[in-house]
Amino acid sequence: MAESTTGLISGQDAKAAVDRAGKYLTFKLASEEYGLEILKVREINGLMDITAIPRTPKFIRGVINLRGKVIPVVDLRAKFGLEATEDTEETCIIVVDVARDNDAVQIGILVDTVSEVLDIGAEDIEDAPSFGAGVDTDFILGMGKIGQKVVMLLDVDKVLTRMETTELPVASSEKKDRKADKEVPSVDSEGYGAIPPSAEAGQALSM
Repeated sequence: MAESTTGLISGQDAKAAVDRAGKYLTFKLASEEYGLEILKVREINGLMDITAIPRTPKFIRGVINLRGKVIPVVDLRAKFGLEATEDTEETCIIVVDVARDNDAVQIGILVDTVSEVLDIGAEDIEDAPSFGAGVDTDFILGMGKIGQKVVMLLDVDKVLTRMETTELPVASSEKKDRKADKEVPSVDSEGYGAIPPSAEAGQALSM
């Protein structure tokens, strides 16, 4: 019985690893590198005018007007408790789809710089380490091993809590078929601050 249970757990772990494999858009905060599932990414924009909203949490930078849609912008540095820095020419806003109840909404994520799109296999993804009951790591999909470095893969649906997402003024996303096997949209770096040519995301990742 014990052997059977062990086999079941191993099988579940293997399936979870396969489910996490795929293309990730990587970006930097301070000296650390993070990744978002490419299928969650709508587009990347350089820094634009952000309207501050009074009495919102410190990690909410404000809202932007993106082609007629009002989209909230989350300062990921502030959300993760990192030291605040001045925005630069490389600062970007990544617009992502976030699940909320039975719908998907669009949220902008402010990051230091966008790096590139990586195709990470299941064998190169490990579970996030456990730091004890007092530390929430549910927002981490896994740890991607890329050469000698480690990329923290984020579950964008869990970066904000359910309550935080519900309280945001968000625009609903159009429901579209975004299968993992589809070609990743190419990137045009025009209008963006110093995004490397290797980044396969660009002027718009709308599909």
